[in-house]
Amino acid sequence: MESKRTRYVAKTLSEPSKLLSLYEDFVTKNASSVGQIESALRSLTYIIPGRYRESEVLSESVHSGVQLLSLYHDSLVARVIARLPPTASRPPPTPHARYTKYWTSQSPLYRRAALTLQMIQYTELLWEMIARRRGEKVRWRVVIFIETIKAICRLFLLRLTNSRPLVSPPLPERELDLMAANEEREESEYNDVQTPASEGSSDLSWTMPRTRLSLPSLPDVNDVSDFLISKVLTADDVKPAKSLLHRVNGQGQLAEVLYILRPVVYALALRKWGQDKRSWRPWLLGFGMEYGCRQLAKKDFRERIAGGLRGLTGLEREELKKRGWSMGWWMMRGAFYESFTKPSLKNVTEKMKGVPLLDLVGSILEDYQYLWDNYYFSTATL
Repeated sequence: MESKRTRYVAKTLSEPSKLLSLYEDFVTKNASSVGQIESALRSLTYIIPGRYRESEVLSESVHSGVQLLSLYHDSLVARVIARLPPTASRPPPTPHARYTKYWTSQSPLYRRAALTLQMIQYTELLWEMIARRRGEKVRWRVVIFIETIKAICRLFLLRLTNSRPLVSPPLPERELDLMAANEEREESEYNDVQTPASEGSSDLSWTMPRTRLSLPSLPDVNDVSDFLISKVLTADDVKPAKSLLHRVNGQGQLAEVLYILRPVVYALALRKWGQDKRSWRPWLLGFGMEYGCRQLAKKDFRERIAGGLRGLTGLEREELKKRGWSMGWWMMRGAFYESFTKPSLKNVTEKMKGVPLLDLVGSILEDYQYLWDNYYFSTATL
């Protein structure tokens, strides 16, 4: 009797692990479909009418949950891809993927810090919404605490990568469709044991007399140029992964540290002077720091790297471009938003009212205006 009960308990305890294993297997075999479902759920939370008023916390909880689940799925997909044999037909990883995969595999501390940072970014707006219900003082304490933790994580990443600039996001992104990868693996395994082609086959493959394996026919003449171009290696392709970003020192390192600390300084300024939404002091301080860091970093690149800005790697140019575009969000913050952007958006939404389809777009813009008016993290980019 006792043994039966023990077996029953053991079986019950093993069920969650079995269910988790089945779920992981399903995700890795249907990565493309799972990704589409994630995108659909994210889009749904963006366009739910009245999202940021009556149901703001519920909607943001769904959005944050989808983001965290997507992060978990990324780790599952990456684990399976790492076990696949390298093949010539698989597209090469992007510089961002190579760089982040290198550091996540070489440094467990980097992976933990990057994962912590990513999880905070996915849930920061939700925490602010919850804190706002406890009052403005609690809300600003939570905002400054979150920005401080994020800055500590980024400074830690800067230290772990030997003073290399941060990349966004700090973890590898999902790149490869697992269904295609699995089909590729199965085809590779099939070709390894493929028998010689039949005599009546129209295939122009040639069978090797000793091994009895067959070589495929040559590609069409018109496809040769495209094939060769796709195999051309660039300078970044042959560089070690960690060399895709130059180390910074001196004024370059100062620029990166100030760039990391800028959100903390801006949040502190908003808490001090934010009672007057039209006060330009927080906006000028935050924007001035970010713009100054960008110019200082560019100056360091020109003086220290051979060829100046032209000598930057593809990953450095990509990150510089991302940071440039993110500066556009300053139009949605502080006094600039209150003085210029908000009145312009209000005029646009007023004109859209009563117009089919455009009326729906206008109502969504109004919902986002409520978000931009009341929450700090709605326009955070770092």
